[in-house]
Amino acid sequence: MTRGTAIEHLGIEFVEVGDDWIGARMPVDARTIQPYGLLHGGVSVALAETLGSAAAHHCVDDSAFVPVGIRISANHVRGVREGLVHAIARALHHRRTLHVWEIRITNDAGQLVCASNLALSIVPRQSIPG
Repeated sequence: MTRGTAIEHLGIEFVEVGDDWIGARMPVDARTIQPYGLLHGGVSVALAETLGSAAAHHCVDDSAFVPVGIRISANHVRGVREGLVHAIARALHHRRTLHVWEIRITNDAGQLVCASNLALSIVPRQSIPG
C-alpha cells in the first residue's frame, strides 16, 4: 500500500502495534532534512499524519470508509540531525465519523522532538474521487 508514495520516499516504516497505539520510525537523512541539516518540520508533520491516518484506518471498516485528515497541529520542540525518529500515535477520540489522534515523535534518546494532534473525518469510500 505504501509503494510509490511519500511514505516510501521518506523511509517511514511501521514497526509496532499495541492495543491502543501504533508506532513507526523514519530516518533523518538527505530525504528528510532542511538546508540547515535538521529534520524538516514539514516532514515531521508528514510522519505524524501518516501514522495517525494509518491508526485510524485500522479502526474502521476499510471496505466502506476512509479516514481523511481535516486538521493537524504540531509543536516542534527539539532539532534532530541524524539517526532515526520514532513516532507513536494514540487515540484521543475515535467514533463513527471523527477521530482525533495524538502523535509524539522522539529521537533515538527518547527525547520529545514533535507533539502533534490530528483530526480525521471518517467518510464513505464511495465519496472519494477517482
